[in-house]
Amino acid sequence: MSRLDTAVTTVDHRGPARATAGSPATGSAIRLQGVVKQYGTGTSAVMALRGIDLSLARGSFTAIMGPSGSGKSTFLHTAAGLDTPTSGSVWIGDTEISHLRATRLAKFRREHVGFVFQAYNLLPALSVEENVTLPLRLAGRGVDKPWRDRMIHSVGLDDLRGRRPAELSGGQQQRVAIARALITRPDAVFADEPTGALDSRAGKQVLDLLVQMTHELNQTVVMVTHDPMVAARAERVIFLADGALVGALEGATTQQIVDRMTGLGTW
Repeated sequence: MSRLDTAVTTVDHRGPARATAGSPATGSAIRLQGVVKQYGTGTSAVMALRGIDLSLARGSFTAIMGPSGSGKSTFLHTAAGLDTPTSGSVWIGDTEISHLRATRLAKFRREHVGFVFQAYNLLPALSVEENVTLPLRLAGRGVDKPWRDRMIHSVGLDDLRGRRPAELSGGQQQRVAIARALITRPDAVFADEPTGALDSRAGKQVLDLLVQMTHELNQTVVMVTHDPMVAARAERVIFLADGALVGALEGATTQQIVDRMTGLGTW
């Protein structure tokens, strides 16, 4: 069962899921209120998100799925502060990020948001340890060595901390990226197809780590994926279609997710 906050979400395959809740300080890690994202104007305008209302609790693991072009990437980028909504508001923790100036938003993301991408995005000239602590160095912050050591240990890379990315397997590189995402103790971690470039064994290890993060560190994880088997590891799966929330499943099996996706049309 997903550990949601006091928000009450109505799920119906016939229409959008809506969430209502109190003030942003109720314990939610991420909150989107009436979020619209439009690209372009006039007849050429594309509505990527259509009034998204959603609240995700601290310590929850949520997968985002939908057909191609449904708005998954736009949702992730907007929720993480990589893009700004055309209208509506986005909260991470107790901070509304949707109207922050660019420099302040970049600083906030660096300190409060973690990212895990399919391409790893490690710096090839840096060691495992240096890549993990890079966000702290960029922020001009000192390194909490016990926390650094715990993060490297938690992803199983104690013996590889001096190696460069080129000396690591894909699964090991992704584990470095996960430790790097956690080093600042962020309010939320956003993962974009984190197992997409991995074989099944390495992918399982990465998913095990994401689950571990929510249980042991009370970390909030939001993951975009196209793979029902990957999504089934999350506590809750939220479905998008044509830029709108169209339903959710909690504790779903792979087959239940496949059935719901089939009902949404072309993957």
